[in-house]
Amino acid sequence: MKSKLILIISVIALAGLFSACEKDEEKVIMLTDPNPPTINSIPDMIFDRSMASDTIVFKGNAVDPGFQASASYSLEAAVAGTNFAESVRIFSGVSVDEIKFQVSDLNGILLRLLPADVEVSVDFRIRSLLVVDAGTGAPGTSTDPFEYFSETKTATVLVYGLPRLDLIGSGVDQKIESAAGNSQYSGYVKLDPEQPFTLYNPDTDITYGAIGSNLVVDGDGIIADDLGYHLLTADIEALTYSMEAYMIGLVGSATPNGWDAPDQKMDYNPANGTWYITLDLIDGHIKFRKNDGWAWNLGGTPDNLTQGGDDIPISAGNYTITLTIINDETGTCTIDKN
Repeated sequence: MKSKLILIISVIALAGLFSACEKDEEKVIMLTDPNPPTINSIPDMIFDRSMASDTIVFKGNAVDPGFQASASYSLEAAVAGTNFAESVRIFSGVSVDEIKFQVSDLNGILLRLLPADVEVSVDFRIRSLLVVDAGTGAPGTSTDPFEYFSETKTATVLVYGLPRLDLIGSGVDQKIESAAGNSQYSGYVKLDPEQPFTLYNPDTDITYGAIGSNLVVDGDGIIADDLGYHLLTADIEALTYSMEAYMIGLVGSATPNGWDAPDQKMDYNPANGTWYITLDLIDGHIKFRKNDGWAWNLGGTPDNLTQGGDDIPISAGNYTITLTIINDETGTCTIDKN
């Protein structure tokens, strides 16, 4: 009898414990129709070169699914009335309360979409990807996130054209530009040590060569240290220049060399500021990295690439992959099977 009483008391105690645990749990309920993100204010975007170093701010509100959630955001722009058929992503991040740009940076991005020195009506919207669980493959997970868009806001935009220096003798029709409209120019260019080049300013009809690390009017051709893409900068007032290797490559178990260097090098499209490659891949994973090293690498999901992000899964096939790098920190990509 005593043992039965002890057993009954134990069962009652356990039942009470489980009941208490259920009461302590916080139930998360998602709204049937979550509130999408919003654009609250858009800055004036009639730009000129004197504004190059100014900071402008877009303000917005995050998506509201009824509970505190983790979401990623992008700010997109397109010519008004085109329904974002051709758009540029001007921001990618995890907060839209205040999206800040330096005018020269935003001007350069919008030049991929808009003609210079012409007022154009432009649509803006915030796109959010919401992940509420992970690993199951169900709607709302990392492989199939919920997607929400803000209402479209329209503004008149005028971007200014950029002064340029043309590379003469590099074997490719290419240039570097001055985002601020001053003496400082930069850009991604493909160089070959076997093809020395000079820098020609079409506005002043002056050609710059080099002696050592200095620019010299009508100087000798500039010689690159390595074959491939470089970030080339030049200051025609200080008469200095620099070349830094900037080779974006595809790496991973799905690529021909696996996780080992050399990576599969991508080409650069200066017209829209994207990197691209077409190649055969096998079942596996990929990431993007710079100069065959891990100090700079992008992973995650195609819509939200971040530094050190997750490996991107991919199945076997021939692909064309296009990468957009945002502020040299984050990015997006398209992965199209041919």
